[in-house]
Amino acid sequence: MRSISTEPFIANNSPYLPPARPIVVICLDGSADEYIDCAMAQSRLPHIQAMTNRGYRGMVRGALPSFTNVNNASIVTGVPPVVHGVSGNYFLDPETGEEVMMNSSRFLRTETILAKASHAGRRVAMVTAKDKLREILSHGMSGIAFSAERADATTQEIHGIENVLELVGRSKPPIYSPEASLFVLQAGVALIEHGLADLLYLSLTDYMQHKYAHDAPEVVDFYAAIDDEIGRMLALGAIVGATADHGMNAKQNPDGSPNVIYLETLLNERFGGGIKVILPITDPYVVHHGALGSFAVVHLPSPDLIEPAFQYIDSLEGVTEVHRKESAARRLELPADRIGELVVMSARNVVLGRTEAHHDLNALEGGLRSHGGRYEEMVPMLLSEPLSFTYRAKAFGDPRNFDIFDFTINGGAER
Repeated sequence: MRSISTEPFIANNSPYLPPARPIVVICLDGSADEYIDCAMAQSRLPHIQAMTNRGYRGMVRGALPSFTNVNNASIVTGVPPVVHGVSGNYFLDPETGEEVMMNSSRFLRTETILAKASHAGRRVAMVTAKDKLREILSHGMSGIAFSAERADATTQEIHGIENVLELVGRSKPPIYSPEASLFVLQAGVALIEHGLADLLYLSLTDYMQHKYAHDAPEVVDFYAAIDDEIGRMLALGAIVGATADHGMNAKQNPDGSPNVIYLETLLNERFGGGIKVILPITDPYVVHHGALGSFAVVHLPSPDLIEPAFQYIDSLEGVTEVHRKESAARRLELPADRIGELVVMSARNVVLGRTEAHHDLNALEGGLRSHGGRYEEMVPMLLSEPLSFTYRAKAFGDPRNFDIFDFTINGGAER
């Protein structure tokens, strides 16, 4: 077996002292804690149960908005959005005035833990289900970085590896499938087995959580399959830490129809036009959520509209929080230059939209389940190793999902 570097490194002012064992951090995309609870209650998660018994299981607070790009960027940097700069999957670029996807490393304002670990001699791999995350999360990193979505097109020059399908022994999975997430985990196992990586970040997709409630047989089977792959990593001697980027909730009326506040329509009808609502959940995967989530930013044509628009939005049934830019930057830890004049969040069962014409609800498969707001902020954290006294105390404070690398690398009692 090749030696594993234990050279310390610092990322964003936080020290990391990695042990000489494979280290795996997993983002269980969309995994509200009840998904784990339900599968565990049916005795379908023996390895996660063993992690809970030996190591740690608890709840941590994610970054807001509770979306994929924001929280994955926070996890790999160890800092909130106000520091790393990624404010959503999608935003209104103040430099160009255009609405764009925030999936390029040019939007990242700080270094990553993965990059610093690779420069310290660790063999680093970053595998995601969705290709939209690959470039931003592997920024500055020397190592392997690819997605399940495009696993059939990897090159040594771009991805640090060729012939991924042959390595994993699986065909490329459909992105709208449980296999997309399982492929990520299977790739992680294969990379450890072949000595190609000893520090890995594996980020799954939330297709199953968007499609199914926590007690659906299909999703219980899915979590059992995740547990199998985690068991394989543990058997290889890996230290495993897992958390989620966000939770998930049904966003429906009693009749099953989407429970939507079309915020842009209401504001322009009320104030005479020129108001633009941006939905940071927007990404290419419309089957997941139809670009409907519980978080929106509002761009106003005049400062004079800030107070009346604030008061009007605050009065809407289904809206739970409204923040002015300064409050959002301070209290929600968001970069002030990448949000609108107002930031809005909605209730557990409500999503925010732009206009009816803007959203193709026919693309949704089944009922609407989504995320983005305060009600999807709390997520699980799982660790395979018992925690030291210092890290047990941290766990009883206000731990964040983006502390997962710190807890996984530094938190073990047996060092």
